[in-house]
Amino acid sequence: MSETTNIALPSMRVSYEHGSLTESDLAANWHEQLQLWLDQAAGAGLPEPNAMVLATADPEGRPSSRTVLAKALDERGVVFFTNYTSAKSHDLMATRYASATFPWFAMQRQAHVRGTVEKVGPAETARYWESRPRGSQIGAWASPQSRVVGGRSTLDSALHKIERQFADSERVPVPPHWGGWRIRPEEVEFWQGRRDRMHDRLRFRLGRDGWEIQRIAP
Repeated sequence: MSETTNIALPSMRVSYEHGSLTESDLAANWHEQLQLWLDQAAGAGLPEPNAMVLATADPEGRPSSRTVLAKALDERGVVFFTNYTSAKSHDLMATRYASATFPWFAMQRQAHVRGTVEKVGPAETARYWESRPRGSQIGAWASPQSRVVGGRSTLDSALHKIERQFADSERVPVPPHWGGWRIRPEEVEFWQGRRDRMHDRLRFRLGRDGWEIQRIAP
């Protein structure tokens, strides 16, 4: 058996020196700036550049987080798709609020989106559904997301059952329990790491008179 060495967590640190972010660098609005950083992350070859850590809370205020994939972005907000019977959907239906973080570690950047949520309309859900691989469509029907199951064989059996159910169908319909959520931002923060932990943090914040830009201390 090979020996393992405990990681010395207190000594782990990186000096952030890849870039800076000033007010003049920002796009005219939050969604153009977020799209720009997404494009740059994709262009840099980062894996899953549209991955975001979604945080929700249950009615008692107990938080939970998980990684999901952003699948749409415009002036209305950021969209992801999931099972409406999942734990995250139960949280969202109860509180109608969420936050999400895009962690582009290799670029020493993060973007944080916080705001209310709403379900995506059926037509928009259907358009995205048609773009999914058939295997992913079958999986959405088969998985009772967030529920306790007896073992891997339970999931495999459910998948095979759905495969047989739609074997003769050219198209797999959208499950009634599946669809999109849109985060409608009230705040969008763009974080760029700087040396000596004096990071740049610029935030678009929705106020009574529209969006304003604020610099936040690190």
